[in-house]
Amino acid sequence: MPRPNGEPSADRISAVIADHLHLEGPLLPMLHAMQEEFGHVPQAAVDPIAAALNIGKAEVHGVISFYHDFREAPAGRHVVKICRAEACQSVGGDTLAEATLAKLGLDWHGTTRNGAVTIEPVYCLGLCACAPAAMVDGKVVGRVDEAKMATILKEAGA
Repeated sequence: MPRPNGEPSADRISAVIADHLHLEGPLLPMLHAMQEEFGHVPQAAVDPIAAALNIGKAEVHGVISFYHDFREAPAGRHVVKICRAEACQSVGGDTLAEATLAKLGLDWHGTTRNGAVTIEPVYCLGLCACAPAAMVDGKVVGRVDEAKMATILKEAGA
């Protein structure tokens, strides 16, 4: 996972926008680039994006809030996504999710105090035959039980 490149400044936000204005349908590429650059889509980017694309701020916000992968704050050093789809739920995914959140004292999208781990829901990783599944920093892991999750979290520094 790429690391954010520091705090967003108006100049850096403008540069990201300028790099994508030439594209057809530039909103999503701009938002992805903002997240790659800063680790999240900064609130300070909404107005300049809307102005550059001649659309409303509400439309920009609507796109950001619709797609689950866009973050309003930077994630931890490691992102653990726990599958919430039916196949995973049917073999203990809900229990795994609840236990993980309780162990870390977090809600979904929360980050541990030490900044090591962010926990996010994901809706189907395509590993239904090996459910429950999780994704750790982009790598899919199957047959995750509480013991395996404890190892994942320990290795991540949570």
